[in-house]
Amino acid sequence: MSSLTASRALAPIGTAGKLFAFGLDVGRGLFRRPFQLREFLQQAWFIASVTIIPTALVAIPFGAVIALQVGGLIKQFGAQSFTGSASVLAVVQQAGPIATALLIAGAGGSAIAADLGARKIREELDAMMVLGIDPIQRLVVPRVLACMLVAVFLNGMVTVVGVAGGYVFNVMLQDGTPGAYLASFTALAQLPDLWMGFIKALVFGLIAAIVACYKGMNAGGGPKGVGDAVNESVVITFLLLFIVNFVLSTIYLQLVPPKTG
Repeated sequence: MSSLTASRALAPIGTAGKLFAFGLDVGRGLFRRPFQLREFLQQAWFIASVTIIPTALVAIPFGAVIALQVGGLIKQFGAQSFTGSASVLAVVQQAGPIATALLIAGAGGSAIAADLGARKIREELDAMMVLGIDPIQRLVVPRVLACMLVAVFLNGMVTVVGVAGGYVFNVMLQDGTPGAYLASFTALAQLPDLWMGFIKALVFGLIAAIVACYKGMNAGGGPKGVGDAVNESVVITFLLLFIVNFVLSTIYLQLVPPKTG
């Protein structure tokens, strides 16, 4: 009984090790030839098609909520001239990459896990290995690269839409002036903040794709196992995203000191 309890307690550690090993296999597969260009383009188009509209719709309230909260807080300190800069900083550094990652994991990642899980229970992956075709190179690598590419572009869209939404709500609901909002962009924000947002989106897309592919390729137990794999991939990705976001933000603040007004 005690050994069974110990094995259950150590199961998450074993899963983390297998996931890390799977990520290393994907890294090696990036340099193998031939590169599956057609599969990459198809996956990029599919992921973009299922995430672009939800991401745009989510970006508007993200920018609005940040503008309202930051604007109200800054107004209490009598520093309304920094509202635009603080809102842009929050959207570019945090809200943009996180919103992108959540949509990539929730829409794109779940679709990837379901697709690979269905192939697994139909034994298509085993048939590919019997034929000497590496499923990681043929199926996983194009999906990982597609997720990373789409995440970067979606992050740019979220940033633009979020900043525009914050501008509209600040001017309409908080009696802000358009000139002051736009003029304060460079007061606290700086160019490395923008690059950090895109780096976060790239890393988040990588994590979401690897977790989704891993859970899909290890699905079992028929259709119910595929459903469980999809749910687990989304939950695990969300947990990893917030942990990695904290680590990346901490490293960035140590390397690039905040700009003072």
